[in-house]
Amino acid sequence: MTVREAEALREDLLAFVPDEGRVSVGESVLDLHAADFSLHPPHRPDVVVFAESAAEVSRVLAYADERRIPVVPFGAGSSLEGHVIPVEGGISLDLTRLDRILALSPGDLTATVEAGVTRLQLNRAAGAHGLFFPVDPGADATLGGMAATNAAGTTTVRYGKMRAQVLELEVVLADGRVIRTGSKVAKTSAGYDLTGLFVGSEGTLGVITSLTLRLRGIPEHTIALRVTFPTVDAACRTASALVGAGQLVSRLELLDALTVRWINAFKGTAFPELPTLFVELSGGAGIDEELELVRAVCADHGSETIAAERDPTARARLWEARHDAAHAVMASAPGKKPKATDVCVPVSELPDAIRVARAALDRLAIEAAVSGHIGDGNYHVAFMVDTGDPADLERAKELDAALVADALSRGGTCTGEHGIGRGKRDWLAREHPDLMPLMRDVKRLLDPNGILNPGKVLPD
Repeated sequence: MTVREAEALREDLLAFVPDEGRVSVGESVLDLHAADFSLHPPHRPDVVVFAESAAEVSRVLAYADERRIPVVPFGAGSSLEGHVIPVEGGISLDLTRLDRILALSPGDLTATVEAGVTRLQLNRAAGAHGLFFPVDPGADATLGGMAATNAAGTTTVRYGKMRAQVLELEVVLADGRVIRTGSKVAKTSAGYDLTGLFVGSEGTLGVITSLTLRLRGIPEHTIALRVTFPTVDAACRTASALVGAGQLVSRLELLDALTVRWINAFKGTAFPELPTLFVELSGGAGIDEELELVRAVCADHGSETIAAERDPTARARLWEARHDAAHAVMASAPGKKPKATDVCVPVSELPDAIRVARAALDRLAIEAAVSGHIGDGNYHVAFMVDTGDPADLERAKELDAALVADALSRGGTCTGEHGIGRGKRDWLAREHPDLMPLMRDVKRLLDPNGILNPGKVLPD
């Protein structure tokens, strides 16, 4: 689209969003909406619209659908597979100003929020009632974006992914129709599960504008453990044993020795630079018995040290270090861009899968940190890539292919939590070849003109 055409588009959109400051073709605004945290090349939209209501979203989509203009929903921009990159230009629809908590019902353990509310914003409001929202991907992402990507994170082993938390959605379809799926009650058997369909659809089937979410009670007691092991294999076997024994851990995270080393360098911490499990237990009066069982399982699998933290500040420091692992990786090679793979395998397959990953890293001469939410079999290999070096990009691509192929051979998946976006469309087709025709039919039904987040999820 030429500059003149973009200006004309902006003038048209001002009829639906009548605020000069909320329909922008400014250079910095276009650049901000051209990329996410991934390696995928940035691409500017032609116009950015900052919507403030579902009605505005509806009017913009109806206009765009009539004129076949691409629309890409945008939240915090923290996605990792190119989800928000407007590869065909058009409109980047920024939802961060839909930021109201519409209702918080402690008696029902629910909250209804607009799509631009962030998880920390919700937790601050819920915390006043002794409640919290359990999905923790690390980034302070918008809840609409988390639903769109079916986000997960450190607490999935106990509470499940985003789909398990969403009771009701307000969604604007490609033609501007506003629909509601699900209900505000704890369960329903009324018809097809369209709520589950839109959660994880990555903005390709509709634009989520509000959602009703489950809340949980803040546990009476919480203990965080840092457990070191002589090998990654021993740490993985311990995680598998804890899950198999039915231990009610709320977090179960792996960091290999290199991850710990980079965290120490970045944070100024002094953790032993050994393969480590970060474990969190939460519950009531029986938590000490649970702690002793976890200690015993760890000892049975060769743990070297076990440090337990009950103090809230100390626990927060521990989990802050875990969440900053990505920043620690980035600090290891300034000037390069981070890449994090995202495969998930059955928990019992983890030791062998990570051995394959380490062998691939050695073969390709890639220095990388291995970490993951291994309580549910989801592990990441994080490393830095020189995007100006074709050989470096090819090595990254080869590693990704090796890890995904191995995960699929074990009955796993090409993505545990990052989503498909642009990066894994071909792998989705390999993982679910029989479902491709059905997925395409659903896309054509809900977005017949193909305006919603084109170039994502489904292979070309």
